[in-house]
Amino acid sequence: MSHRALAPVDPEADSRLRNRLEVTVLNEQTDLEIDESRWMQLVANVLVDEQIGLGGDNSIEVSLLFVDEATISTLNQQFMGKDGPTDVLSFPIDDDSSPRSGSGPIGFDEDGFPIPPSSDFDRHERRDGRFDNGDPDVDDMPMLLGDLVVCPTYAGKNAAGRKSELHDGTMDDELALLVVHGLLHLLGFDHMNDAEAEEMEAREQVHLAKHHRNGELRSVL
Repeated sequence: MSHRALAPVDPEADSRLRNRLEVTVLNEQTDLEIDESRWMQLVANVLVDEQIGLGGDNSIEVSLLFVDEATISTLNQQFMGKDGPTDVLSFPIDDDSSPRSGSGPIGFDEDGFPIPPSSDFDRHERRDGRFDNGDPDVDDMPMLLGDLVVCPTYAGKNAAGRKSELHDGTMDDELALLVVHGLLHLLGFDHMNDAEAEEMEAREQVHLAKHHRNGELRSVL
């Protein structure tokens, strides 16, 4: 997939787009204190910079979930066919069965267990019941990007080992990287070959420099 360059900043257009974003952050784990508002802001900033849904009127929805190792292990096995925990999983709504996404969007029930993926319509019916009395008006339906699932405990085990010119080796840097990396997967980026990997890593560094490191852009070359 070929990706365009980031658009120049347009405060008026960016503000309209930001007002249409619905970013949900859920903390389903207790191993690490999570500043939900901070990660919500990072997700929103990346989506605005990527100009997702620019020109439309519908809301744009994405969910970020922080879970424990047991939960992400279940998801990893159920959707990816892999044993054990991992640091991040991305579940785009428009699933193409690539390794990044498993089998579509996921959710959690009231006991914290993952809900198997289903159709976009069923997902929204489950969320708020607004379509209970008739067919949905497609023009009013939100743009659903998908779900991003991060395991802070597992991420913490890898943080120090990632220390490099691009990474401070801290948990904070690791979580920021995983959120941006997983979000770009939701937007169609991947790293199945060297060219894709270089493009995705460069994009990550642009977003991390602007929204995590206060403008410090580190070279990926």
